[in-house]
Amino acid sequence: MTRFVRWTALAAAAALLVGGCSGSSPGDDKNDEETNATTPSSAPSDTEAAAALPASLTSQKLGWKGCKGTSDSPAPASEWQCATLKVPLDWAKPEGKTIGLALIRAKARGGDRIGSLLFNFGGPGGSGVSMMPLYGATVSQLRERYDLVSWDPRGVGGSEGVRCRSDKEIQSAESVDATPDTAAEEAAYFRDATDFGKGCQEAAGDLLAHVSTTDTARDMDLMRQVLGDTKMHYFGISYGTELGGVYAHLFPKNVGRLILDAVVDPSADTVGHAENQTKGFQRALDDYLKSTGQDPKQGTQKIAALLKDLDADPLPTGSSRKLTQTLAVTGIVLPLYSKASWPTLTSALEAAENGDGSELLTLADGYNERDTSGRYGTTTHSQRVISCLDDRQRPTAAETKKLLPTFEKLSPVFGAFLGWDTAGWCHDWPVAGQWDTPEVSAPGAAPILVVGNTGDPATPYEGARKMADELGKDVGVVLTWKGEGHGAYGSGSDCVDSTVNAYLLKGTAPKDGKVCS
Repeated sequence: MTRFVRWTALAAAAALLVGGCSGSSPGDDKNDEETNATTPSSAPSDTEAAAALPASLTSQKLGWKGCKGTSDSPAPASEWQCATLKVPLDWAKPEGKTIGLALIRAKARGGDRIGSLLFNFGGPGGSGVSMMPLYGATVSQLRERYDLVSWDPRGVGGSEGVRCRSDKEIQSAESVDATPDTAAEEAAYFRDATDFGKGCQEAAGDLLAHVSTTDTARDMDLMRQVLGDTKMHYFGISYGTELGGVYAHLFPKNVGRLILDAVVDPSADTVGHAENQTKGFQRALDDYLKSTGQDPKQGTQKIAALLKDLDADPLPTGSSRKLTQTLAVTGIVLPLYSKASWPTLTSALEAAENGDGSELLTLADGYNERDTSGRYGTTTHSQRVISCLDDRQRPTAAETKKLLPTFEKLSPVFGAFLGWDTAGWCHDWPVAGQWDTPEVSAPGAAPILVVGNTGDPATPYEGARKMADELGKDVGVVLTWKGEGHGAYGSGSDCVDSTVNAYLLKGTAPKDGKVCS
């Protein structure tokens, strides 16, 4: 089961390398629906937290040194340094047990240094330590005045990363139908969700109740202090925009220059977010089909018919594995994250129509982080433990079934998958969720630049204006790019790049509503 929220625009360009994004309100700890779940302890307010932090946290020295390679990737170039930051396991008990967060940086090249610029590349669950060197060339101009810094948030990668299943168990679960049509398939779908949650609980232990977006926002402010920055300068992409909004709400006086690109709609709850993504991916699919000269409605129906056939009879591939309906949908999603990958989608669909599922399976494996030896990455594991701790809503199977006609009307290709996901993603989760939608109001904060892309599939454009509105008057400033793909900066628009660079390097925010075409 995969939720389509990770930021993979860079991945799509490099791998061929996305929002839950869920919504919430950091100040709302009540949970009337999960009476038998573990409830995370509430954290103090920003002022209380700042006053209560022990010197062992705020005065710690980061031992920067050369980064080591892992079994998944070689060490980055020598200009990149790595360190570990200690943070409280439980922010309500800052004097208690700590965990380590893996950090990476490249120091500013120029003499007129502004400070550190933190990056979160989305997910939730994306590794900043592995992504930052790959993104370094895109933001090289920013390095003239900033140390480029990223990290693996708690529960991710080198920061107490969570693995809920073995590779063998993950591959076995690929046979579970994510759009069940029978009672047996439905039972298997929810049984798989329960088993996944139990695996996460066993792997994460006490950490499972302390990986929320609010926890990570508090980690960021400690990071700011230890890095020696008076203000937080931040670049958040996809889920990273939700994280940035929550940070701004908790610490409005500490906001420096914040960029939110590929913006999550903070007003959307579980169902609303799934509907937004259904619309966004269908919009991107329509644009793709138009680019190939096809009528979007007819092209969509053709793909929907292919998926229906796959539901009954999976296609053979060049390996012993078969292309199921669920894997095919995942394979279609990946190239929609980047317009440069659209020709790959054309080739994969043509091959599938001719009876060969190999290319769509390769695309699905790219999204699911499966390498040729059958090893899987853990981004989706971290993504799920974070989003299910954030998200309080747990739609039932009955509630989801009532919603399915609406989802299928929005998209015959993606609707059923994303509709069922509202019930399956956090089904029977062992830890209570914290919120319905995130609180991002930040009265008194410095202007925050919110960048929306009209063709974004994973975080539809409408979320940018909603984020700006919720940040508050004179805080949220919207920049629109009439483009395609997930994210705007570094995607080929000189207008977007120069506007963002002027804001970050000179502190010059554009007029709210500026449009780059």
